[in-house]
Amino acid sequence: MTAVGTTTRKSARKAKGDGHLRRAEILEAAERIFVAEGYEGATIRKIADEVGVSSTALYMHFQDKGCILLEICERTLKALYETNHEIAAKPVDPVVRVRMMLEAYMRWGLAHPNAYQLVYSTPRPVSAQPWPEGTADLSRQCYEIFSGVVREIAALGRLRTGGADSAAQALWMGCHGVVALLTARPGFGWADREELIQVSLEGMLHGLVVD
Repeated sequence: MTAVGTTTRKSARKAKGDGHLRRAEILEAAERIFVAEGYEGATIRKIADEVGVSSTALYMHFQDKGCILLEICERTLKALYETNHEIAAKPVDPVVRVRMMLEAYMRWGLAHPNAYQLVYSTPRPVSAQPWPEGTADLSRQCYEIFSGVVREIAALGRLRTGGADSAAQALWMGCHGVVALLTARPGFGWADREELIQVSLEGMLHGLVVD
């Protein structure tokens, strides 16, 4: 399911079930509704109806929709942090590690378009509570791990142009464009997705890095 053109559907009321599974259902439903209708247009009742539970039952899991949005963002950032941390520690050439991070980033975004759009493509709603310091710090760490490996490339004198910061940010922006456009414009006549990922990686890295 893509992040565009999503409509809310009302599910039949469900019986009580496993709390962990129900919480996951709530998060998935909220992602769809936040993207389809915006944070302001989403309500606890709409999310509860999507899941097939009462509003009262939903409040047993989340205090308000701001808490739901926060958990979606935290879950997304934790997954990206763990991936970047694992790749950064591999004993291989830094260019190989940067490529692996960029590819993992694009594949994750394409596999989770709604969560990706909420975290990286939609401005944070004014009425939403600010991220706690720990969440904001996790976001910075995700980028710092990636940019740290780009700095390794720069330290080796292998950047064709620019510095470590501009190179890291340009690479990130390029990958973001691939994910954002593929998910936002599914009806366009895109080339094969796998080919687009590989061509994007080759083009960006060949343009910035000396072999």
